[in-house]
Amino acid sequence: MFNFDFKNPTHIIFGKDRFGDLNHVVPANAKVMITYGGQSAVKNGLIDKVKNALGSRKIIEFGGIEPNPQYETIVKAVDKAKEESVDFLLAVGGGSVIDGTKFLAACMTADVKDYKELLQYGMMPVPFEVLKKPMDYGAVLTLAATGSEMNTGAVISVGHDKYPFMVMNNYPQFSLLDPTITFTVPEKQIANGIIDAFVHTAEQYMTFPAEGRIQDRWAEGIMQTLIEIGETCIKEPDNYDARANHMWAATMALNGIIAVGVPQDWATHMIGHELTGLFGIDHGQTLAIVYPGVLKSQKEAKMAKLVQYAERVWHITEGTDNEKADLAIGKTEEFFKSLGVSIKLSEYGVKEDQISDVVKQLEAHGMVALSETGKITLDVSEKILKSVF
Repeated sequence: MFNFDFKNPTHIIFGKDRFGDLNHVVPANAKVMITYGGQSAVKNGLIDKVKNALGSRKIIEFGGIEPNPQYETIVKAVDKAKEESVDFLLAVGGGSVIDGTKFLAACMTADVKDYKELLQYGMMPVPFEVLKKPMDYGAVLTLAATGSEMNTGAVISVGHDKYPFMVMNNYPQFSLLDPTITFTVPEKQIANGIIDAFVHTAEQYMTFPAEGRIQDRWAEGIMQTLIEIGETCIKEPDNYDARANHMWAATMALNGIIAVGVPQDWATHMIGHELTGLFGIDHGQTLAIVYPGVLKSQKEAKMAKLVQYAERVWHITEGTDNEKADLAIGKTEEFFKSLGVSIKLSEYGVKEDQISDVVKQLEAHGMVALSETGKITLDVSEKILKSVF
């Protein structure tokens, strides 16, 4: 197991009828900006519910944060927050709203001339001398998927370009997770969220053995849980236990606990980001498209973990290692399809000659040596995309 540091200070408020707790976790004298996405949060009464829980606190609203939060939109939020002298942020939404709010929190206190300076570090944290402490913020989660409610990472879009963004001390102060909020979420978004959580887990697991036994067992448990409850979440939208397990699995998939001391991949996410940026394909859908192709392409390098995955997650106990690996990859594909998600690029209106555009974007963003081995070059990425076309 590799050396590691681990700290996660986010206070999780989980379960039904917990909105009253907002009054206890938001500072009593705070001037709060509530951030959200579309008008559904207003129309379904969620924003009013949050405002009522905040009592007499001064509240400013900022809506319109996109599913892939745009830099220009967040800058508008920064300008409004500074104009109103806001001192606490409360994101009400899914991963995109929380991601946008993380970037907003950072911009509020960063020592930079241009906020775009914060997006130049990629997967590396913004240096402490540039950003010591972002503004405090919390979250009310409406969609289980990204795990943004309990980590420091975000993805911000500038036009068609997507930029990973991370600040080590940019955790939410708290996140309220009420599974009943997800009952009215469209089926497609639930499927995307299950796949997102699954691939988050897999990309921290399906690498090479590093004697992270606790991390492996935890990751396997998350994946098994998502497999068990996936179709139920789709077919029974008001099944509280299924949605509760989905929500907690998505949070645990990316709060850092299964990542410590082990190698990580993230090739699928980096390639998937380009598909979203260029073609507008949902993030979860891009993962369902790309991940099986990555596994097939990197089967030899990942063989030991693929066999472990086959045996422990899918209970495949017969056959050679190669046969177990192939069966496990096939089972993964079938799982994604069981959620109603297509796993072929061509089924999203993309033309084969547009694969070269994806490769050019990967090169432009420096994604030229992906995966835990660094062996997914531009040529390999192109082959992966052609294999899933």
